Amino acid sequence: MALLYRATLHPTKLELLAEWLPTRSWYTEATGEVDRVAGYRFDDPAGAVGVETLLVRHGGGPVYQVPMTYRDAPLEGAEDRLLGTAEHSVLGRRWMYDACADPVYVTALADAIAGRVAQAEEFVDVDGEPHRREPSMRVAARTGEGPPAGAVERVVDGDPTLIVTATVELAVVRRLTGAVGVAGAALTGTWEGQAEPLPLAYATVTAG
Repeated sequence: MALLYRATLHPTKLELLAEWLPTRSWYTEATGEVDRVAGYRFDDPAGAVGVETLLVRHGGGPVYQVPMTYRDAPLEGAEDRLLGTAEHSVLGRRWMYDACADPVYVTALADAIAGRVAQAEEFVDVDGEPHRREPSMRVAARTGEGPPAGAVERVVDGDPTLIVTATVELAVVRRLTGAVGVAGAALTGTWEGQAEPLPLAYATVTAG
């Protein structure tokens, strides 16, 4: 369960992404605001790390997929993945990361592709009471197979971004253009305006 607060965040996630996206090799130059298209979340079993994937569009460009994790302290060894810090009016300072190198996200993604976990249900805190809200998109495992993720060995930037672990290689599609043809174990998503399930990430076993 993802418990969300009616709170302010400064800078906002979209403001951080407006600075970060142009530094990526898979980004297409555009003008205008960065807008949220949809998003989904995974649970951290320990309840310590926020795990959210945003789909955003910059101007008239393609829809980009950006997995993010939110922590209450820096993630050791992930300085090059830091999007920035933000002040949350309820939770305090948050360290915001491109999640592809965060072991909490990597574990959740591998488990989601294999069908062992589903996207998190979302609840909003209203005067101390959780109220369920409908997610802006739905994700599902296409085949429901694949091993748990091992330790992250390296991350290869690109589209897709490759996350190599000791047991499985995960590929996170960055530009959701509908042109990705993927067979086998994959996580797919649908959202308003995208009724046909589209591959978001897929897995390849790297060890027997």
